[in-house]
Amino acid sequence: MFLDKDFLLKSEFAKKLYHEYAAEQPIIDYHCHLDPQEIYENKKFTNITQAWLGGDHYKWRLMRANGVPEALITGTGDDYQKFLAWAKTIEACIGNPLYVWTHLELKRIFGIEELLNEENAPSIWEKANKKLQEDDMSTRSLIKQMNVQVICTTDDPIDSLTYHLKLQEEQAFKVYPTFRPDKVINIQQDEYLGYLKELSEKSDMAIKSYQDLLVALEKRMDFFSTMGCRLSDHSFATLKPFAYDRLLLSGIFDKKCAGIPLNKEEVDCYQFGLAADLMRLYHKQGWTAQLHLMATRNNNQKLYQTYGPDAGADALGDKQIEAGVSRLFDELNQKDELPKTILYSLNAKDYLPLVALMGCFQSEVKGKLQFGSAWWFNDTYSGMRYQLTTLAEGGILGNFVGMLTDSRSFLSYPRHEYFRRILCQLVSEWVEEGQLPEDDHYLGKIIAKIAYGNARDYFDFGL
Repeated sequence: MFLDKDFLLKSEFAKKLYHEYAAEQPIIDYHCHLDPQEIYENKKFTNITQAWLGGDHYKWRLMRANGVPEALITGTGDDYQKFLAWAKTIEACIGNPLYVWTHLELKRIFGIEELLNEENAPSIWEKANKKLQEDDMSTRSLIKQMNVQVICTTDDPIDSLTYHLKLQEEQAFKVYPTFRPDKVINIQQDEYLGYLKELSEKSDMAIKSYQDLLVALEKRMDFFSTMGCRLSDHSFATLKPFAYDRLLLSGIFDKKCAGIPLNKEEVDCYQFGLAADLMRLYHKQGWTAQLHLMATRNNNQKLYQTYGPDAGADALGDKQIEAGVSRLFDELNQKDELPKTILYSLNAKDYLPLVALMGCFQSEVKGKLQFGSAWWFNDTYSGMRYQLTTLAEGGILGNFVGMLTDSRSFLSYPRHEYFRRILCQLVSEWVEEGQLPEDDHYLGKIIAKIAYGNARDYFDFGL
């Protein structure tokens, strides 16, 4: 039955694994895009459109594909009309994970069992909005209800982290920053010199050389660490392999500061070199580096010029990535400066090459190099199964740090339930095929670790 207590669980063994070992595990959301200010201020949403559709480019893409006017997506259209447009869209989205997520969130968070469609959207609008006015529907209450222990937001190196500081008093869960230095790596951007000026002010030092830049970034890392930061994050559309050359990097930096245009090879070389230097610093801090690979950004320039980034006009690249990652890892490994690292690729063709590459550099720390959860366009039923299977066959699934939301919505936490059900069903299939013993105590412990325990131990949050 649709979204009943055993949905996705096709055998008694799968049900046992899920209900007894996975379902009640806490959540560590080690990568998301939630706003710490909204958490601190314990924001309550006026209506479900604000809570559900605001900033959600997953939904926006489907609405555009369903012919919805942009005014009812990112524009100034009425919130009620936007909700009706989403209801009409989701009716046609059978097989899309958003069909399941939409109804799972309605059921788990709002207690609404009905299927959302154009006909009953007005009544669901009323029920959901009434529920949102209850005291236990504020941002902090939602986090507590979903049994979330840790949230890691995504933050620029120049961020003041004001709300992270204020949230340090929160006892029910912890909110930590993640160091995301994309703007300092993207030297090709016109705004780069302006960003350096802001970084200079935040780090309280002049940045006149490449070495100064590294010192300034380390000072910001030290500050982030005082706020509990344990992770960094990078987004690369590609990563070209280069021989590391500090003198060359300094020359490229000086050229940019002098206002001289850089060619593509110089940009690629700089991005590789700075990534290497940053990862050396992450190793020194004891952080985990996350590399999000193969996303192409802002493909629709008309939409970008109208709305800006994160509007739903990103896609996946199809160039080769393994050589650049291999060169980066080898550079760092020479002096034992490779930090714990999680690799994600938006293109599933990279799964096997990256998993194979990880095995070349594993050392000392259990699960030091991780193959991240199925990301973005792969965050689907088949995509999760493929990611889990690839990791199991080419590495150690039992060391996997598990699911994350990568979301801007406080209503997204049922996605962890979806992942855990898929995981338990997949393992049960291996049991039925005779590939694993029918031992729920043995396999259940592994399931519980993937759902929660591995992330708790790997990131060292002190839980």
